[in-house]
Amino acid sequence: MTQDADVVVVGAGPSGAIVTHTLAQRGFNVVCLEQGDWVSPSDYPANNPQWELQVQNQWAHDPNIRKLPSDYPLEVSESDMQPVMFNAVGGTTVFYGGQWIRMFPSDFRVRSMDGVATDWPITYADLAPYYADLEAFVGVSGLGGDPSYPDDIDYPFPPHPLGRVGRKAAEGANALGWHWWPGTHSIPVQKFKELSACARWGVCEWGCPEGSKASADIAFWPHALRSGATLVTGARARRIESRADGLVTGVTWVDREGNEHFQGAQAVVVCSNSIGTSRLLLLSDSPAHRDGLANRSGVVGRHLMLHPNCTVTGYYDEDLQSWLGPAGSIVNCNEFYETRPEHDFVRGVKFQSLPTPGPLMAVDAHRELEYDQVWGANFLKVAGSAQGGLLWAANTDDLPEWDNRVTLDSNLTDSSGIPAPRINYRISENTRRQLRFSVDRMTDLHRAAGATSTIPVDLWVDQPGHLMGTVRMGDDPETSAVDSFGRAHDVPNLFVADGSLFVTGGSANPTATICALALRVGRHIAETASAARSVQ
Repeated sequence: MTQDADVVVVGAGPSGAIVTHTLAQRGFNVVCLEQGDWVSPSDYPANNPQWELQVQNQWAHDPNIRKLPSDYPLEVSESDMQPVMFNAVGGTTVFYGGQWIRMFPSDFRVRSMDGVATDWPITYADLAPYYADLEAFVGVSGLGGDPSYPDDIDYPFPPHPLGRVGRKAAEGANALGWHWWPGTHSIPVQKFKELSACARWGVCEWGCPEGSKASADIAFWPHALRSGATLVTGARARRIESRADGLVTGVTWVDREGNEHFQGAQAVVVCSNSIGTSRLLLLSDSPAHRDGLANRSGVVGRHLMLHPNCTVTGYYDEDLQSWLGPAGSIVNCNEFYETRPEHDFVRGVKFQSLPTPGPLMAVDAHRELEYDQVWGANFLKVAGSAQGGLLWAANTDDLPEWDNRVTLDSNLTDSSGIPAPRINYRISENTRRQLRFSVDRMTDLHRAAGATSTIPVDLWVDQPGHLMGTVRMGDDPETSAVDSFGRAHDVPNLFVADGSLFVTGGSANPTATICALALRVGRHIAETASAARSVQ
């Protein structure tokens, strides 16, 4: 039994780090529980010549392949995709490409504009100040003035160089007369706070060896700890405890030796991603919450969104220096982001161009060809094509479906004997149409830019690692689990502050929005708790 905290936060990814820092710097006693560990940039696979082999196994994006002590398994036999996640200080931002994209105003009003899904209880304007504060805090690199947005966003640093890959991507978009804009990254172009200047390793999605990418372990946690927060690693949350009146009292967690602990608190904030958060709420049933915490509406675990992604890799008869980073989108194309009457689907897609950083990835892209076209005498030619590669990928607007959900598996458990999450996820026909459309349009981009060959992938089953929905926010307790500030309708001292809150997913990469929501939730908790203290 540890001393009670004001707030216990579950999960040390970006949302958990932001909530912890926000509360700690305002004088609250905050304890954060993280089942993973700190990871040193010197341990990332790109430090080694064999890094492309390591990312297939011990550094794989899929926890079912990686199987680290901090991981928990996923039952995905009824899922069309393999969700990506990483349990560590910094969470899955260790693996993200550093794309820092705001959602669009229309993403918050899909029901009103397109007659599908549900409107968010907040608007783009409500989140805009939080986006701006985080862009300044993180040191985002980007170019303001993108006509896709209603406001002229002013980033702290200029965008990264387009490089040959970016210029080639822009060449194709220009030839077709389509929108394009330099990518926006949470990777400063010069040293900023704890972050080193980008050295363009090009391996952002497997951890930045330079310490330049604003993963939460570098961008937020040093500030949270200096503010007085406590971070406990190797702490696997088993359940959130509640009493007869329904209020939560703290979190029971298990250490690496299997010992059970209880961290009491006045409030609990869950920041464990869309799968981990809904799993923990479902595990925390009690006489007062028979279907799990915050689940009187029955929506916990439902409306899972994963941004199904397709790609077309193009190869060019010129050296594009495609090993140079950043690996996140160098050029974005929002030409087809929103609904168009001529399309056979609603909503739209975001195209993003990326480098192809390694020879084995080029070999992997060619695997569908005949054996003799890839191996033997042609192997060096195929492997060498990486330097002339350009990858276009598409985020689809994955609209929420009631039956796409997270439940507790009746057989599979993690290493602590806790039921593992079962993922039921099927790609809708609307999204299938978006994917088919995207492959055709991205092929057009390559042809317009002069690609000598293209290789399409109709579905990238283990990417892009965007986890959204499952504990949706809303004003109506009958159709949502939490309010617009992440407070559970049924449990006044329980909050959620991660991608679980998403009502719809949009096509923009979600990290910036996840962080903006977490900052909004954290400040709301601090302000309302401080107001209550002053009244007392």
